[in-house]
Amino acid sequence: MTRTNTDVPRPDPSLPTPSGLVVVDKPAGWTSHDVVARTRRLAGTRKVGHAGTLDPMATGVLVLGVDRATRLLTWVVGQHKTYAATIRLGLTTVTDDAEGEVLDVAGPGAVAAVDEDAVAAGVARLTGDIQQVPAKVSAIKVEGRRAYAQVRAGQDVELAARPVTVSEFAVHRLVRTADDAGRAVLDVDVTVTCSSGTYVRALARDLGADLGVGGHLTALRRTRVGAWTLDDASTLDELAAEVAAGRPLPVTSLEEAAAGLFPARRLTAAEAEDVAHGRRIGPSAGDGGDDLGGHPGGSALDNDTVTAGFAPDGRLVALLSDRGHRGERTAKPVLVFLPGERFPAPPHAPRGER
Repeated sequence: MTRTNTDVPRPDPSLPTPSGLVVVDKPAGWTSHDVVARTRRLAGTRKVGHAGTLDPMATGVLVLGVDRATRLLTWVVGQHKTYAATIRLGLTTVTDDAEGEVLDVAGPGAVAAVDEDAVAAGVARLTGDIQQVPAKVSAIKVEGRRAYAQVRAGQDVELAARPVTVSEFAVHRLVRTADDAGRAVLDVDVTVTCSSGTYVRALARDLGADLGVGGHLTALRRTRVGAWTLDDASTLDELAAEVAAGRPLPVTSLEEAAAGLFPARRLTAAEAEDVAHGRRIGPSAGDGGDDLGGHPGGSALDNDTVTAGFAPDGRLVALLSDRGHRGERTAKPVLVFLPGERFPAPPHAPRGER
């Protein structure tokens, strides 16, 4: 598959522009922006964005928003993510992955001394709530410039540690081998589940440093973002085949996506109209608020918990946030998808549902 757009099918102009989420299985060698550019052409709109960058060497789940669903990406980005990765112990690189120049090489004896128990102990120290210094070759801005741009220009970059959560760091296999230059290394296959903003490359670097031999990442595949897994993902070729056959780009609808991200609140016609006009309504739960459905724990919300408000006809009207103290709370629309819309009450609806 090439990255040129000359042979990419265009959507049938008679079809409406899709609006929803697309889960792509990103191929190796592509940047996240490459995938966005290809999907823009397949969807027939420039309103496409992604929820969380994957490095070019990485593959796997990349969630894209198309048209109005780009407004949901802020919340998708914050979802926990799961990765299958291979950490190579014995070598340190400038990028903390296999694409960077080797900086340090551990002696064969030092690598041989790292056993299964030592790896398990090192992994345990990097599990839970930790302070992590991001990889220097990252998109983080330092004094207005991307860190990776400064590193590639030969400048030294110091990044501050920040809190992240590694909820799973499981070791599956250790393989003693040699790299292409014949240097002794220890490859460690792992699964990592972590909070947004966690760098798996930095975990590889820090594990190697903790064990005294250095480390970097040689393989990375994202297998899950929130509720979306590889089972939900399509390759770019599969998406192109759908469009070439005259079908619209397959998306997860805005309504289905929102229901998967937030507790769902069923609005009356009057509530839906108020929200569509930016007005506050009663709280989403507790203090007399409506019941929530379709989401665990939806009956006990804290301040600022976001819910998805659905009209009687099933359309997503807005995202709502409960504000105020108990007994005085209201639900404020924080993102309206159907501004100014009117919602006639269904025929014969009970008075309280109009």
